[in-house]
Amino acid sequence: MRVLFVSDVYFPRVNGVSTSIRTFRQDLASLGVDTCLVAPSYAAPDAPSEEPGVLRVPATKVPRDPEDRRMGWRALTRALDALPGGRFDLVHIHTPFIAHYAGVRLARRADIPAIATYHTFFEEYLHHYMPLVPAPLARFLARSFSRSQCAAVHALIAPSEPMRAVLTGYGVTTPIHVVPTGLAADRFRPGDGRAFRARAGIDAGRALVTYIGRVAHEKNIGFLLRMFREVIRSVPGALLVIAGEGPAREALRQQAGHLGLAEHVHFAGYLERDSALLDCYAAADVFVFASRTETQGLVLLEAMAQGTPVVSTAHLGTRSILVPGSGALVVPEEEDAFAAAVVRVLGDANLRQELGKRGLAYARQWSSAAMARRLAELYGQLRGAPRVLRVARASD
Repeated sequence: MRVLFVSDVYFPRVNGVSTSIRTFRQDLASLGVDTCLVAPSYAAPDAPSEEPGVLRVPATKVPRDPEDRRMGWRALTRALDALPGGRFDLVHIHTPFIAHYAGVRLARRADIPAIATYHTFFEEYLHHYMPLVPAPLARFLARSFSRSQCAAVHALIAPSEPMRAVLTGYGVTTPIHVVPTGLAADRFRPGDGRAFRARAGIDAGRALVTYIGRVAHEKNIGFLLRMFREVIRSVPGALLVIAGEGPAREALRQQAGHLGLAEHVHFAGYLERDSALLDCYAAADVFVFASRTETQGLVLLEAMAQGTPVVSTAHLGTRSILVPGSGALVVPEEEDAFAAAVVRVLGDANLRQELGKRGLAYARQWSSAAMARRLAELYGQLRGAPRVLRVARASD
């Protein structure tokens, strides 16, 4: 089977979408599913791709967001039109921007099914990126936009059951299948926490509280800073590590200064995924997370895979991960309660060991190979769907 992936983001842009795409591509290959990915170029024009099966499309920088790139419609459609005819059995769309419309266009022209993964919870994103739009109007726009895009494909993938419930609540009628992104075997390779601390100039015995992910407004990192101010009242030497890049970094740096946390927050920036990132997870005494926008929350599982205790709120997709027995401490989005849980973990070595042990065992249940088998089975069902269903969906 041959599947075309289309996305507005991919590595070196680090986020959950990029991770999901790479993880599924690797495991699908072992199942005999050949994938080709079309994604933006982040390098100089005509630079060779570093990964087989990836077609890079010329793209420009996005204002106020140095991480992202924007493909032009003409460049993207030309790249897709140049692909050999009849090569693919279906199109899998991973982002809701220009890639969505170009992917649907190709699928209709080739008369093959289109499937989309709903990675992005727009309703909360608009609150941060369109602050002048009244909240009720922003919700209406987000839901209308999502319904329109979902109606244009033959099937949808939701990374979690809560995300499927949200889409159903929007009135989406396209069939929705829950297929989370799993953890690849290399995520369990032990990181070198001491090496991370040495490179960053952090004392080997200093208490580390760590966030890893996109440094963006919708990730609720500002709450973590306010919470951490309470932590250092009890653990004065603690350090908050914020690893990742994104448009909120400078605003968060300023917030840390205003809170008197300049000496207690370390911005680690981008970390190479196959080594330095694992070291960062392993260096942490506790991993913290409070995002309200996750359709899944893969970083929670990555932290658990390194045996790192987790303290987190549970909103939307993260509720599907943070279940009883997961080894995480789930707390309300309240600064005092969250800080108390962090202080408790930092002060109890036995608790850290127990949470880490339980989290690691739980993370092993999220095999990426198993998730890829579920996705391959869905591909097979879609490829064999009656032609009348595909035509009806395309005419919506």
